[in-house]
Amino acid sequence: MKEIILGLGSNKSYNGKSCVELLSDACHDLTTLLENVIVSSVYRTKAMYVTNQDDFYNMAVMGYVPEDYNPFLLLEEIHKIEAKYGRDREKEIRFGPRSLDIDIEVFGKDVINTPDLQIPHIRFEERAFVLIPMLELLEESSDDLLREKCEKCLAVLESAGATKDVEKCISSQDFHFPTGGIYGTDGK
Repeated sequence: MKEIILGLGSNKSYNGKSCVELLSDACHDLTTLLENVIVSSVYRTKAMYVTNQDDFYNMAVMGYVPEDYNPFLLLEEIHKIEAKYGRDREKEIRFGPRSLDIDIEVFGKDVINTPDLQIPHIRFEERAFVLIPMLELLEESSDDLLREKCEKCLAVLESAGATKDVEKCISSQDFHFPTGGIYGTDGK
């Protein structure tokens, strides 16, 4: 089995659902694609790149797929989940507000560099909002090299003050899916 880590984010409600509810629903949907799913805590973070927008709610999900599973098929399925919860890639501003964003951060040991898919994700090393929840999940992983790489990247970001805007708002124990649960914040 290949270990998969996905980064999820939301900063725009959709169809009466808060950002946190959208994340919960997306996690439920991801259980149909991945086996043995575990989730990180949810973090409220300032937007990067396009900063004039609402804060994001970010988290990571780890699960497993068979060795022969195609990462492009996973990407296609992820795009369907995003669309189900209001994401319209053709109408959105790059790095702007979105109801749901799911990135493949790691797909086993695979390295892919195509216009449509880059694995490992090309920006995960510069994003504290990805590294912090990934490291939570990597405590459960046997991938010591990835954990060490993430720890080093996070240390660089911490020394530059780039982690100060990442605030845990829901612990992984309090984040429930598929039926919702204790959210503990306004969750916009």
